[in-house]
Amino acid sequence: MRTCCFALGPLIFSLLALAVTAGLSQEESPFQPGMVIRDFGEVAEVEADVTIPQGTQFKIRFDVNAQANPGKLNRTIDLAARFINMHVAAGVPKEAIHLALVIHGGAVLDVTTQEHFARVYPERQNPSAAAVKQLQDCNVQFIVCGQSIAWQSISKNELLPGVQIALSAMTAHELLAQQGFTLNPF
Repeated sequence: MRTCCFALGPLIFSLLALAVTAGLSQEESPFQPGMVIRDFGEVAEVEADVTIPQGTQFKIRFDVNAQANPGKLNRTIDLAARFINMHVAAGVPKEAIHLALVIHGGAVLDVTTQEHFARVYPERQNPSAAAVKQLQDCNVQFIVCGQSIAWQSISKNELLPGVQIALSAMTAHELLAQQGFTLNPF
């Protein structure tokens, strides 16, 4: 009898967890649309112990090499939107936030035009394209690895407007580092 109860324990726990999770609605989520980029980069209000000093300037580069899951926004592009949204909500002026995304590897597809994207995923929209545009409107730089696009036979005109090409991702990272951009660890 005890063996049966132990075997059912994980199943009952899983069902209970599923029931609790299913009961949470979007309104109960601590994550809400941001003040600057409303469609992407949801943020949660936090009582932080570490304060952001007045006059702080952020210069951060993100390494984007993982391609988005099919039909989804690229996670690192969403993370950049979250960075802007949460810091503006915390009182940092939008003009004090300088971000650059260095894109290489499989992630290059996420910054291609709809025409190119549809050749890889017929009848699908590029879910990252709108986020790229909105981030560019916030002066976020998108720099793609020239070696990656050469490897994938992607031409400059197949990249979204405003996406810049560097000799390589390594080159872009080093040049940005020399300009004072730190590397975001996520």
